[in-house]
Parts: sequence; structure tokens; C-alpha cells
Amino acid sequence: MARPEPGGGAGPPAGLPAQRAEPPRYGRYVGLLAIVILVFITLNTILTKPVGAGGVRPGEAMPPFAVPLATGYLRGDANVSTDGPHPACSVRKPGVLNICELYEQGPVVLALFVEEGSCLDVLSEMQALVPSFPGVRFAAVSIKGSRSSLRRLIARRHLTLPVGIDDQGDLVSLYRQASCPQVTFALKGGIVQSDALLNPPSLATLRARVAELALATAPSAGK
Repeated sequence: MARPEPGGGAGPPAGLPAQRAEPPRYGRYVGLLAIVILVFITLNTILTKPVGAGGVRPGEAMPPFAVPLATGYLRGDANVSTDGPHPACSVRKPGVLNICELYEQGPVVLALFVEEGSCLDVLSEMQALVPSFPGVRFAAVSIKGSRSSLRRLIARRHLTLPVGIDDQGDLVSLYRQASCPQVTFALKGGIVQSDALLNPPSLATLRARVAELALATAPSAGK
């Protein structure tokens, strides 16, 4: 190993001991550990369970929100306001996923997710059910997602259901998110019909829950 030239380079500040360089063979392990810690911190920050986590309870109203669509060009944080000059329900224009607009049209199945592993499979499963339940509105929101990678995901999985982006993760506490994915089932009008799914569901499980939702919303259900 080459030795530094005498007098070459400034020494440590006065009063501080010289630091010995760590042997190079450990460098790659330190770097790998730093990456693992960073990923853990990121996921923990996104999915830290708020008080009462487990989804919006049956009988409660879906909290209103409007977020940019991943396929659009609008930028901005989620609007979760319920009052003021621009409440969330009033934000209706191209490039926006507005949950109020969806539940006014029919029952809603909403998935909150992060771009990680099997969490993404729920998107394909929801898309597979779209033709079978034309009266149900399916939608998904990525928590702190990357617009470019979401666009690739949408194209790769041939998604037609709207996918929004919540840049700041405001919906985590609003919807008491406790897992990835978290799927909420709401009747027309926005009242939550049943407990949220808190784990990646099988297609059969998801189909059964959507069928139950559609039946509960049918005109004859209350007779």
C-alpha cells in the first residue's frame, strides 16, 4: 500500500485525535448495512401505525380527499380539507382522483399501497375484477410513490383503474393505515360497509368481498 507523502495534506484540527481509516474490506458491508437501514426507516415512516390503526370502521364515512393521478401532470399534496374555500370534495378536474366523486357514482373499493413486493399484486387483482363489477368504482393511491415508476407499473400491469399519488402520506393517518395494501370497501355515498382488508388478499377473497359490497348496495338489499 502506498504511503502518503510526508507533509502531504492537512492533519486533523488541533485538539482532535487522528482518525484511522477503516480497512477497505469492510467498506462494502458498511455500505450495504446503510442501505438496509435506510429502506427500513423509509418503510417504517410510511407505515408507522397511527392510533386506532386498522382502517376506517364500518358505519363511518370515508374521509374525503383529492390527489393527483399518477398518469397526469398535476403536482401537489393531497387535499384532505373538509371546509374552507377549496374542500377536497370540490376539487374535480382532469388529472385528479377525487374519492367523493367516486362514491357519489357507486360503491368504492380503495387500495392504499406502497411500491414494495407483494403489496402491488392487489392492483392486478382489482383490475381483474373491473369487468365483473361495472357498478363498483375501483381506485388505488400510492403512499409517497414515484410518478415515473408508477407510470411504468400502470403500463406493465395494464391498469385502467385510477391510481393516485399521496406525496406526503397524509392518507396514512386519515385512513388509519396499518398494512400494505389496505383495502377499504364503501357503499354508494361513502359509508364504509365492512372491515378493511389488511393483508395482500387472494383474488378469490377479494372477489368475495367485492361481491358482498355490490350486493349490499343493490336496490333490493334493503327490502
